[in-house]
Amino acid sequence: MAVLQHELTMSEAADLLSSALPGHRVEILQGRLTVTPPPDGSHALSLSWLVVAFDRAGARKAGLRYVQGVGLWLPTLPEDFAIPDFSVVDEDFRDAHVKKNYYAPNVFRLLVEVTSSNWSDDLGPKVECYAQAGIPVYLIADRKHDEVLLYQDPVDGKYAKSQHYKRGQSVPVPESVGVALELSVDTLLDGD
Repeated sequence: MAVLQHELTMSEAADLLSSALPGHRVEILQGRLTVTPPPDGSHALSLSWLVVAFDRAGARKAGLRYVQGVGLWLPTLPEDFAIPDFSVVDEDFRDAHVKKNYYAPNVFRLLVEVTSSNWSDDLGPKVECYAQAGIPVYLIADRKHDEVLLYQDPVDGKYAKSQHYKRGQSVPVPESVGVALELSVDTLLDGD
């Protein structure tokens, strides 16, 4: 009996993992497959609160949309992509479709990641990938270290040093995003 073997591409492996692990987020970062478990309650509440906060700040009237779990094509390696927890994008972001459910980085104004068990991806490879993609603002609700980090304005594919915010403080959303808004560190870390 003949057995045909087929070596999977990274993209094919990601698709298989996504099918086999419903509710998990599968990404390819710097040529490496990553799998994130479904969010816990505090994580989900943080994202829901962000939707309300950006809505109240007038993001839609400013020509922006805010979305959860939309794919971002990364120019780091041919098959790289991420699925940020929360994104603020241009109103016409759907016109920047690259492939599958991934969109070009130029329509993303702000990315937010709320750390989970794979917190090191949010603090390491994603910082590098998002800077190389030219993402103007990257905000990390770092539940592992109980703080919020703000990266902005990458130059030559790198962010300058991050700004750190502790509990009791608010994070000002940079003007480049297009709305005036202060985000509570406590709510970003804990949900509402």
